[in-house]
Amino acid sequence: MNRLALSDEILCSVEKAARYIGNEFNHIKKDHESVDILFALCFPDVYEIGMSHLGIQILYEMFNRREDVCAERVYSPWMDLHQIMKDQNIPLFTLESQRSVRDFDFLGITLQYEMCYTNILQILDLSHIPVLASERREDDPIVIGGGPCTYNPEPIADFFDLFYIGEGECRYDELFDLYKKERSCRKRFLRLAAQIPGIYVPSLYDVSYNDDGTIQSFSTKFDDVPSVIRRQVVSDVDNAPYPIKPVIPFVQATQDRMVLEIMRGCIRGCRFCQAGMVYRPTRQKSLDTLKRYAKEMISSTGYDEISLSSLSSSDYEELGGLMNFLIAECSDKKINISLPSLRIDSFSLDIMKKVQDIKRTSLTFAPEAGSQRMRNVINKGLTKEDILNGSRLAFEGGWNKYFMLGLPFETEDDMQAIPQLANDIAALYYDTVPKEKRQGRCQITISTSFFVPKPFTPFQWARMYDGEEYSRRARIVKDTMHEQLNQKSLKYQWHPTDVTVLEGIFARGDRRVAKAIKNAYENGAVFDAWSEYFKPEIWKQAFEAAGIDGDFYTMRLRDDDEIFPWDFIDTGVNKAFLLREWHRASDGIVTENCRQQCSGCGCRVYNSGVCYE
Repeated sequence: MNRLALSDEILCSVEKAARYIGNEFNHIKKDHESVDILFALCFPDVYEIGMSHLGIQILYEMFNRREDVCAERVYSPWMDLHQIMKDQNIPLFTLESQRSVRDFDFLGITLQYEMCYTNILQILDLSHIPVLASERREDDPIVIGGGPCTYNPEPIADFFDLFYIGEGECRYDELFDLYKKERSCRKRFLRLAAQIPGIYVPSLYDVSYNDDGTIQSFSTKFDDVPSVIRRQVVSDVDNAPYPIKPVIPFVQATQDRMVLEIMRGCIRGCRFCQAGMVYRPTRQKSLDTLKRYAKEMISSTGYDEISLSSLSSSDYEELGGLMNFLIAECSDKKINISLPSLRIDSFSLDIMKKVQDIKRTSLTFAPEAGSQRMRNVINKGLTKEDILNGSRLAFEGGWNKYFMLGLPFETEDDMQAIPQLANDIAALYYDTVPKEKRQGRCQITISTSFFVPKPFTPFQWARMYDGEEYSRRARIVKDTMHEQLNQKSLKYQWHPTDVTVLEGIFARGDRRVAKAIKNAYENGAVFDAWSEYFKPEIWKQAFEAAGIDGDFYTMRLRDDDEIFPWDFIDTGVNKAFLLREWHRASDGIVTENCRQQCSGCGCRVYNSGVCYE
């Protein structure tokens, strides 16, 4: 084991020192002298969160398969170590070699959620890398961003040398081969990298604005730089790299289990859901592949739970066969099987009963809206009868119900319908389950998040509300809940409103927002996704200092023909389809899912499950 970057004295003074020592089971360690490229894979949040992320594990496996590349991991230091590193000028380091991040050729930062944006600056700052890409020198790492937030990279464009748009398995080999040829000149490498499909180099583009603050044009600085960046899509998911020997953390991770990715994409087309739009087309892994992965991961990890990963697990066409196999493999070993992302109308009582026989768990479903009108608006494709029938089948233990407030075209009746639906489900429990078979009181937790209109969704034209209005809507739900006959079976919780508003600014912002992010970090904002560290007053001051009105990005209803900051990206789903879905939402018209009928979204050869061309 390498000498640790932190002294024993420091490790003894911080919370969970095991976050920083590396050398975990299944980690990969290479001799730096034997490789050509050093790549630091970063998740800009605390170790337990980052170690739960499948994407980093996939890239870690994929990069290290190359003999000429060494990939190592780095995460955000928690606040106690953050301050020590600042005070003692200790550079941020990777776990495998304990070597300074600044010594690496690439720093790749995964962007999973907008509220980690100040943590990006924390990583750069502690690594002694200039925060602004324009200030970096030849010997600084190439800073590259990837992940869902790259579907609008503009608010953080000033901090990155390049972005990778799409699924990471497609183009990194080309990028690495180019770097080996052109590493001596940073500017030339970036200019040539911009010509690789899926690579976006912000410094090679100009943005101009209208007098009202909207975007007038987005243009390239050079003729050989593409004007449109096309999202990269893996066509053959069966043969794509996959971490069957994932790194096992010393500290219990947030998602402390094996993860079996069964499919990518979603057939449903919920109008608020960015992932359901940008991850098209749907591609399923074969049953044989999943059986092999599951057996190897059970052997290589020692975990006591395996989770099926997808946007809609019950839409996987081989789910029955897969579950029968997993139950046979897992029951004797007492390995729990987790089934997230189940649709309540597709829920199988037989599968649920068999899974619960191994280990009884609570159940979570996401109707998203209480009234049928709102479920039609968001294209959820669920009726009240579907929900009640599914509930009747699933009455085993506790329940969670996820809903959303602040959706477009929402009325007070729609808000009141949320606890009314939960009340009907509780009543169904008492009417359906004999008293002698009840396991205590039926407990339904109603959880509401507040709507944030995301890029590349039909709701990208929608407006948001301020924190006060979101709170008012939550109070309507709470007050209505207390009026229900089964209120003792109902519990209500909702997300913080000020965090939602800030997330909306980041999700919909343009390049001008970067100045406020930088100001906020310099004044102490970091770990904004953690309620104990979120400081709204810092953000208020940061936007004022940057001359930015946050309401411009959140409170406006967009015109049909407005140019969005992200319009230069081609996800495969065309804007005309999204606009058509926006208008269908206003009329409450449901669009059938992709297996029922093609809706002309733009992902050609959709049903063949291959990359669109």
